Amino acid sequence: MNEAVADPIVVGIVEAVTARLDGLVAAMAERIVTEIEYYRNADVQPRDLHTSLHGNTRFTLAHLAAGDVPLDLSAPTATGRLRAGQGVPLPEVLRAYRLGFTTLWEHLLAEADRSGPSAQGALLRAATSIWEASDTYSQALTAAYRDAVAERLLETDRRRSALVAALVDGPPPGDDTAWEIAQLLDFPYQGTFLVVNAEAAGGAAPLPGLEARCRALEVGSAWRAQPGNELGVLSCPGRRAVELVLETVRACATGRVGVSPAFERLDQTPRALRYAQVALESLPAGSVTVRQLDDTPLTEMVMTNLETTRRAVNRILGGLLSLPEDDRTTLLATARAWLEANGSAAEAARQLFCHQNTVRYRMHRIEEHLRGPLDNPKIVAELAMALDAVGTFPTLLEARRAPEAEAIAGLRS
Repeated sequence: MNEAVADPIVVGIVEAVTARLDGLVAAMAERIVTEIEYYRNADVQPRDLHTSLHGNTRFTLAHLAAGDVPLDLSAPTATGRLRAGQGVPLPEVLRAYRLGFTTLWEHLLAEADRSGPSAQGALLRAATSIWEASDTYSQALTAAYRDAVAERLLETDRRRSALVAALVDGPPPGDDTAWEIAQLLDFPYQGTFLVVNAEAAGGAAPLPGLEARCRALEVGSAWRAQPGNELGVLSCPGRRAVELVLETVRACATGRVGVSPAFERLDQTPRALRYAQVALESLPAGSVTVRQLDDTPLTEMVMTNLETTRRAVNRILGGLLSLPEDDRTTLLATARAWLEANGSAAEAARQLFCHQNTVRYRMHRIEEHLRGPLDNPKIVAELAMALDAVGTFPTLLEARRAPEAEAIAGLRS
């Protein structure tokens, strides 16, 4: 602010306008409400608007009369934070601010016109400083608004993260916490939900852009970041949307992602999380893959104790698991086809595009590694269970110890 602003003539103009401050503020408010539709419909009460305009205008006039002193930015800072809390869009807030300054300038100019040419000249010399003050106020308002929005978003993220943690940890039996959390997350308590467990490798976002895509699909989401992974609970608009959501997750994934089966009540989230965790752990390390487990009795049994299932699979399949990978893969695929064909070598051969004698030969090799002959229904049932288990959890075939597999191969009933 230069010394011209402190010119006694300008001070006289400012004092005259200040004496009519209430009328000036009323004119500002009327103009803002008339020209900005948002202020007519938003949750900004007339008294609130008048208070804000009064404070900002009073500080501006005081600054013009004081001369070369720093601007007091407390009023625009308070307005910025207040409007951010009310959810008024920043462009509308700045537009209202410009209209207020424009109205102030018009009243200053009208007072100068009444006072004569010397007053007009003095005010024009101060014009640059007046609009510099307007810019400074706008910058302070914008910074305060953005700080308030950032704080609110951070607090919202923290609150939603805490709510997700409460969901996955599970409330006590008979507790209404899940219902209350649903209200706070703006989720239904009963609906169609998924739990997503995404591996965060190297600090990178595991599912960049997923939240925005979910909003476009009208899918609600809440997330909790943890060391090495991110957990999300998704609220889908019906079961038909689940496959579309899975496609969206696949499009965003940057690493391994496990997805639970769809479930219907938020108090089932802890169980769904277990499915999502196991689905992720069943994927090859370093892969970019999304896997959703089915909610089947076998899946639930395996999840209850994966190591026990691993030992059972090793015992059932025996030395078959110690064969070279290509040979083992071929034999396991043949066994699956044979079971799906209800023990028909001819039908299995059609599925595998080979001769039925080839199927019989392979099944004979498999039988040598089992705990008994394939004409024993118990052995067939064990084989079917083991194949389903390794099909659902390929990691059951990993980390085998050759001596253990060889020892188990000798255990036959």
